[in-house]
Amino acid sequence: MAKARSTRSSTRAGGSLARRDVLKLAAAAAAGAVASQVIADLPTSRMPTRDLGRTGFRVGLFSLGGQAAIEQPDNEAAAVAIVERALDLGVNYIDTSARYGGEARWSERYIGQVMKRRRREAFLATKTHDRTRDGSLRVLEKSLQLLNTDHVDLWQLHAMSSMADVDAVFARGGAIEAFEKARSEKLVRFLGLTGHTDPDVLSAAIGRFPFDAVLMAVNAADPYHLPFQKTLLPLAVERKMGIIGMKIPARGRLLGALTMPEAMRYVLSLPVSTVIVGVDSISQLEENVATARGFTPLGPPQLAALERKAEPVARQALWFRRA
Repeated sequence: MAKARSTRSSTRAGGSLARRDVLKLAAAAAAGAVASQVIADLPTSRMPTRDLGRTGFRVGLFSLGGQAAIEQPDNEAAAVAIVERALDLGVNYIDTSARYGGEARWSERYIGQVMKRRRREAFLATKTHDRTRDGSLRVLEKSLQLLNTDHVDLWQLHAMSSMADVDAVFARGGAIEAFEKARSEKLVRFLGLTGHTDPDVLSAAIGRFPFDAVLMAVNAADPYHLPFQKTLLPLAVERKMGIIGMKIPARGRLLGALTMPEAMRYVLSLPVSTVIVGVDSISQLEENVATARGFTPLGPPQLAALERKAEPVARQALWFRRA
């Protein structure tokens, strides 16, 4: 881990002011979300909420990701039960993608089985991986069909990984033209982008279009390589975007060093609106909801302690970052 340590050192030195500002913003956001709420036992308490940027929507701290059990083929009974239970527990944001579940798009199919009965209970987000106008409009048409809805609340550019992606979506005939058309026709309400690999790529795209939300990969190993907290997170806060955290346990790779509640509390102590996590079972879902309901923000020493715990597994916990 010599490379990771040297990266961390330079990050701390070069980004200390930004980090302090981020932590101040996190404390303010968390205080506004939870100070007036009494957290009780799972069956009776309500999940704290935060503003999803400038959308006007109040999102629960825990949101349901459309991967894990929800993207597995021929898994409808288990997947539908998870989505139903999430809504029963007050989860009000569900994230999926045209890419989840392969060509069959199992994730959108399963979620759509619930949405045709409970659409009003969820802020529904999906994504296009196509970088062109016409291709993205075809992706959206199929998403609406599978999700059993006439609109999605948030449509996102999926996995923006390179400047070539940015140039492609903003080129003539690119996906941004599809975004503007879909919004004008009320097929989507808000527009966003997602990314795992490089904060500069997302920052560049945000500088070229007034996106409403950003879905970013951030966890307790973040400071060790290409940290999203250093520049991207403050930029998103400045732009008043909805900020959704993902890769919280790094698909389990962090859980050898941190517990799942620790992994969630770390990210929720940053100025994010919510975190999305895919689950394999209803018991996992209930545990994550309980963590969100009982959340209190961590201070800088506690955050630093979790980062130190994450260091031995930082390389595998950030496998999705550019080398």
